[in-house]
Amino acid sequence: MQNHFPVWKNALIIIVCLLGLLYAIPNLYGDDPSVQISPLKEETKINEDRIKQIEQTLSQKNLKPKAIEMENNQVLIRFQDPEIQLQAADILREQMGDNYTVALNLAPATPEWLQAIGAEPMYLGLDLRGGVHFLLEVDMEAAVKQAEERYISDIRSALRAEKIRYLQVAKDRGFIKVKLKTSQDAEKAATVINNEFRSLDIKQADDPAVWLVSLSETEIKEIKKFALEQNITTLRNRVNELGVAEPVIQQQGDNRIVVQLPGVQDTVRAKEILGTTATLEYRLVDTEHDVQQALKGRVPVGAKLYYDKDGNPVLLKRRVIVTGDQIVDASSGLDQNGSPAVFITLNGVGAKKMGKLTQKNIGKPMAVVFIEYKNETRIVDGQKVRKKKKVEKVISVATIRDAFSKRFQTTGLDSTTEARNLALLLRAGALAAPVDIIEERTVGPSLGKDNIEKGLISVVVGFVLVLVFMGLYYKVFGLVADLALAFNLVIIIAILSLLQATLTLPGIAGIVLTVGMAVDANVLIFERIKEELKISNSPQSSIYIGYEKAFATIFDANITTLIVALILFGFGTGPVKGFAVTLSIGILTSMFTAILGTRMIVNWIYGGGKRVEKLAI
Repeated sequence: MQNHFPVWKNALIIIVCLLGLLYAIPNLYGDDPSVQISPLKEETKINEDRIKQIEQTLSQKNLKPKAIEMENNQVLIRFQDPEIQLQAADILREQMGDNYTVALNLAPATPEWLQAIGAEPMYLGLDLRGGVHFLLEVDMEAAVKQAEERYISDIRSALRAEKIRYLQVAKDRGFIKVKLKTSQDAEKAATVINNEFRSLDIKQADDPAVWLVSLSETEIKEIKKFALEQNITTLRNRVNELGVAEPVIQQQGDNRIVVQLPGVQDTVRAKEILGTTATLEYRLVDTEHDVQQALKGRVPVGAKLYYDKDGNPVLLKRRVIVTGDQIVDASSGLDQNGSPAVFITLNGVGAKKMGKLTQKNIGKPMAVVFIEYKNETRIVDGQKVRKKKKVEKVISVATIRDAFSKRFQTTGLDSTTEARNLALLLRAGALAAPVDIIEERTVGPSLGKDNIEKGLISVVVGFVLVLVFMGLYYKVFGLVADLALAFNLVIIIAILSLLQATLTLPGIAGIVLTVGMAVDANVLIFERIKEELKISNSPQSSIYIGYEKAFATIFDANITTLIVALILFGFGTGPVKGFAVTLSIGILTSMFTAILGTRMIVNWIYGGGKRVEKLAI
């Protein structure tokens, strides 16, 4: 029988359309502009009296919240409008004081029954949802200096391993100066350096017992490249810890990184996590020399003077046992005394070094040095100048009681918040080089709302014009195409939601283009049917031949467009990818609705063995 689908095929098409409708619904609810209040200290509890005080404050300012929710010792206040949200945040910051964090937030408004079946709204990009855009500059000179410091330590270790006596291995006027006792020792040292450090250039100074070592141009390029790649990886890990959906983190030029965080409104917290270069170093305490002599300027060779959090001097050995880049995992918690602690896991190299050193130094004190780079802005000659300041402090000094290697804990932190932040930074990885935020832009929720409204208007106007044209020109068949087009949009949104893809303004452009392409397929089919009717074929045969013959043309046209979309996705970045994603999905869904969907409805109207004298087309 012509123009008849089996029951299973009809059922499949209907199920797909209904599922598409179900999983597209969450996007109608959107997000609520919210203010989140949380205490800085865990021991501070938010009680009912505090919530009533918040309600009274908002009521006095005529700021009516949509809802106030309490969960995990945090208060989430939902509002109807972003403007009210911003006003409320400013008022609550003054009221709550320094003991609480008042942060802007976008809380999903999806009903619980939809969340239970995994129906979530699709993510919106920075241009639609609002958020922050950072341009970070990597300090490449600091990366090279850090590499030189590592080579200085490695050269010393290599010379000691070969029992070559040296007087000095230190940085001197752009070179690593290696001074030996005799010219014979210098020859041996040159052999060791050439064999073990092939990426270094070595030349002899005027003194035959002195070598001047420097990094080769190739090595410097590799160090800078690695610093940029490592920083991108680390920043991506840190953003994942923040829980940002679909962030954009990509390289720009040779030394810059673009970071876009959609939905983030708490820029202070984001800047703290992204821009902080924090790591730990474990060093032995120098118990052989007097710290008071070091305070007078007589710091012993192989030692360095530090200060703890209370300002007390601590003399440590220069040799670093392990550093933050050898930490593979870190978590915050409380030690056996209830004090904040960070539980650390080392990699194989770090565990081996820590195990050897602790085994040999049981009973001796070991210090934990916290290192952080902070950006400072100063006024110099009337202009703002940003400078990086290296802050080093001893956070813990403890006696080694037993040998340990892979897992241990670090204490001496001021609060559980400091422990959580340090664990986050260590777990995400240390930045290979300091970064400086040289540009910051905030896209407010109100601007994102305007973009959404304009994008929706563009889709609706294009959609309505197509509906009117198809209905007037192709009559009943045009109305069938309109219905299929509506479900095409629904299924596109459902797939984007299921994939948790990010919709941007270019993505909306891809959807608008898809609307035109979906109608194009129906135009080809309907025109073919009209041609068959002109040559006096029966209505049933015309419908059958129209769909069968037009399929090859539609398939070829859509496949070529899909290939282009996939190439755009593979080679493009940012907005181009957003356009390619929606275009690719739209091509596949339009083939489904324009061919199978319309065919099913046409079969219901005209097919199934009905006697049809004329088609309304």
